[in-house]
Amino acid sequence: MKIGLDVGSTTMKCVVLDEQQRVVHRAYRRHYSQIPQTAVQMLTPLLQTLGDQQISATLSGSAGMGLSQQLHLPFVQEVYATRIAIQHYLPSTDVVIELGGEDAKILFLGKNMEVRMNGTCAGGTGSFIDQMASLLHIDQEQLDTLAQQAKQSYTIASRCGVFAKSDVQPLINQGAEKEDIALSVLQSVVNQTIAGLAQGRPIKGQVVYLGGPLTFLSSLRKAFDQTLGQEGICPENSLYFVALGTALAKVEHYLSLSDLVYQLEHYHMDKAFTSIPPLFEDIGQLEAFRARHDLAKLPKADALSYSGQAFLGVDAGSTTVKACVIDTEGKLLYSRYQQNNGNPVQAVKEFLTSFLTTYPNIQIIKACSTGYGELLIKNAFDFEYSLVETMAHYKSAHTFLNEVDFIIDIGGQDIKCFKIENGVIDDIFLNEACSSGCGSFLQTFSNALGYSPEEAAQLALTAQNPVDLGSRCTVFMNSSVKQAQKDGASVADIFAGLAISVVKNALYKVIRSTDPSLLGRHIVVQGGTFLNDAVLRSFEMELGCEVIRIDEAGLMGAYGCALYAREQHDNDHKASTTLSLAQLSSFSHRTRTVHCKGCTNTCLLTINSFDGERKLVSGNKCDRIVRPESFVSNPQNLNVYAFKQQYLASLQPGKNKRGKIGLPLQLSFYEQLPFWHACLSSLGFEVVVSKPSTRNTYLKGQSTISSDTICYPAKLMNGHIQELIDEGVDAIFYPCSSYNLKEEKGDNHFNCPVVAYYPEVLRHNIPALLEQKVLFINDYLSLADERFLPNRLHTVLGEHYHVTKAEVKKACKDGYEALSCYQMAVRTQGGIIIEEARRRNWPIMVLAGRPYHIDGEVNHGIDSLLLQCGCAVLSEDSISHLVQKQTRTVLNQWTYHARMYDAARYVTTQPDMQIIQLVSFGCGLDAVTSDEIRDILRRTDKIYTQIKIDEIANLGAVKIRIRSLLAALGESSSL
Repeated sequence: MKIGLDVGSTTMKCVVLDEQQRVVHRAYRRHYSQIPQTAVQMLTPLLQTLGDQQISATLSGSAGMGLSQQLHLPFVQEVYATRIAIQHYLPSTDVVIELGGEDAKILFLGKNMEVRMNGTCAGGTGSFIDQMASLLHIDQEQLDTLAQQAKQSYTIASRCGVFAKSDVQPLINQGAEKEDIALSVLQSVVNQTIAGLAQGRPIKGQVVYLGGPLTFLSSLRKAFDQTLGQEGICPENSLYFVALGTALAKVEHYLSLSDLVYQLEHYHMDKAFTSIPPLFEDIGQLEAFRARHDLAKLPKADALSYSGQAFLGVDAGSTTVKACVIDTEGKLLYSRYQQNNGNPVQAVKEFLTSFLTTYPNIQIIKACSTGYGELLIKNAFDFEYSLVETMAHYKSAHTFLNEVDFIIDIGGQDIKCFKIENGVIDDIFLNEACSSGCGSFLQTFSNALGYSPEEAAQLALTAQNPVDLGSRCTVFMNSSVKQAQKDGASVADIFAGLAISVVKNALYKVIRSTDPSLLGRHIVVQGGTFLNDAVLRSFEMELGCEVIRIDEAGLMGAYGCALYAREQHDNDHKASTTLSLAQLSSFSHRTRTVHCKGCTNTCLLTINSFDGERKLVSGNKCDRIVRPESFVSNPQNLNVYAFKQQYLASLQPGKNKRGKIGLPLQLSFYEQLPFWHACLSSLGFEVVVSKPSTRNTYLKGQSTISSDTICYPAKLMNGHIQELIDEGVDAIFYPCSSYNLKEEKGDNHFNCPVVAYYPEVLRHNIPALLEQKVLFINDYLSLADERFLPNRLHTVLGEHYHVTKAEVKKACKDGYEALSCYQMAVRTQGGIIIEEARRRNWPIMVLAGRPYHIDGEVNHGIDSLLLQCGCAVLSEDSISHLVQKQTRTVLNQWTYHARMYDAARYVTTQPDMQIIQLVSFGCGLDAVTSDEIRDILRRTDKIYTQIKIDEIANLGAVKIRIRSLLAALGESSSL
């Protein structure tokens, strides 16, 4: 008998073959990192069915090597094992796609055999699907069933679970159908596999699907089939192919089955992980800690004996719903903290119905909402007010501690921090699209290990050797946690390590503090995550000081809303509109989705309809359809991003004398298009410009993207090139360029490496270019030297076309004139916007980034969102010319960077201007610019605001950030 054990990251598979290599036994189960114990449970029944005989036992899998070394058993690398099984059972296979719990692989077989595997990121795997299913409060089987009933798909970031949460959670809170979200999750897995693993190599021929997710989820297989344009095979025993290959491997090593079980039962590993000091030295220190924090309590009153007016605050967060009812003196009458179960509207309805029924003598006369579901709850139940959550948390903290100078709130998926100077918010820190270091981070791990968050917190307090896990994100931490368990760490040690990592992430990744002791002297911590004493203790230890946690820390957003409702009532005394108990009895809620046809954005709108003709439309990037009157009052001429887009779209192709030549509208062409359009038109080419980017642009080119870590604008370029190829152009012109425009603003004028050399990447990864089916001109050219360019361009074009030097010289002159006109138009429009904004008394936001950040698919409509908030929008290049060159503290050798630095310097001189920096997740150079711009602004009273843009399409967190900035600037009345 031959036994193959495949010990994966989350599951263990066992296969037994007889002498004729027939499968006589197979078993599959999750091991929850209890690997030896699980192996014993799987092998013991074999003693009864097969008897104690000599067997050949071989191991494989990502978690099997350590076990094989300890037990001195042979080990077969899992890719090799898969290949053995495929050659044995399905020899005509060309490509294998295998998805496991945390592992993803594509095996290209044949002459040029190659394997592509995920690294330390578990995006697009079983654990990713588990996380998304848990957000919807369903299991994988239900996810599959729901996906089969979907009507449409949303755009969900496919990179990893924490990125995807930033898209999925707002969809849930906005009332999107679970069926559509389920399909979107599975489609994101497909996108991640193709773009992240195939990385440009075509998936064709006979495709075989292996692994748990592809075996159990028929909707996932269907999504792969539709995307690949062919039908793959999911064979019998698809779950067990690694185990089968392991058993089939020719390994001569035999032992008795009883001996193997005995060794596993007595398996022991000494501590092999790095630990840090425990949270408490002894029980006395723990009791003193608890006694101190028990002193901070909200003022409360008895709801049963109270009769009269009351005020309601509801915080509809990413994973929970919090509600507070206060009396006219601000005392807490009643509160509720519960999971939203993916339906915040239903949770609030149940709360209101229960409260009004139980306490008939209390009249809720004003209500206010905040959080992710702020507008959904406000519109659903006709609340009088809503408040951006940052201000809600500040209001509650300030009421409790007047001298508060720093607030940190850690919720389910959000970290919010505020520095307070002289009673005014001076700086705001928010986590972007990553939820590591938040409550859902801890909940994910506690649930995965079979504990509730409360149980995990208690265990962490008693840990003697907390594991040093650093401050990595959730999917990276998965591997660290599992490795710690394999190295002998107890569950308590792991939970303590996770609590410490939450704090480190907040301090060093979000706040980016170099010295935590400088945060403030009067620190208030809020949010449900701080109800975890292990997190609170870790925070105090890292800061080296004591902080204040109010006993109802998780309710602070709701409590702040209730206080706000009370204040507003004192000012307006209007009649209440919040639904009564009678109205709640007939309450109804329906959702549907439509594609808006009001403009070229074609936003996918979610329409929430309630009884009484109340309605909320979400998903819109502008207010053209939702609030037509608002669109008129916020004209596009106050948005320089829209002006640029319209200017570039107005460039029309000339007569075709030399052929059709395509220009891909992405990266450098977002600035240089006027030059090359005029230059090539002057030479007699019909210039065809690719259409503005959409999600389909990305999908069209995703199979040729050679790097998953490249920035999103670069990924879009693949789609633009493919679009031009499909358009049937004679040639595509996209030159490499080490140097950018020479503006004498910095130490040099380089392009970033991606902008400079991406044509070389495209030439080697897009089949039509590689096979030279279309002429691709990607020679090195630079607009920096006006005297040299005509000669160089003549040489380049002369290899393919008959052009004279005189023609090229005139064409370059026309190009530079066109580029100068464009730059002057942008600057002129910037001046017009400033003048008009000041006439209207609007705040002016400089949306600083790179020229290609005006692409609507890249910025996801952030410029329109600013307009909705009553802000005028400028770009960095519309004002950077207004200040003289100044030496910087960093190497200032990139043209785009120099513009942003000068724009920031100009903003510091203008009282009505603020700067918001757009950065891409895949841009390493942006890390340099972020710190420098922050330093420039901090020399004055300006607030630095950064927004990370990437494949993440939902702007819920972005809107909170913008509204928080406006509220901090005293502009809350415009909201």
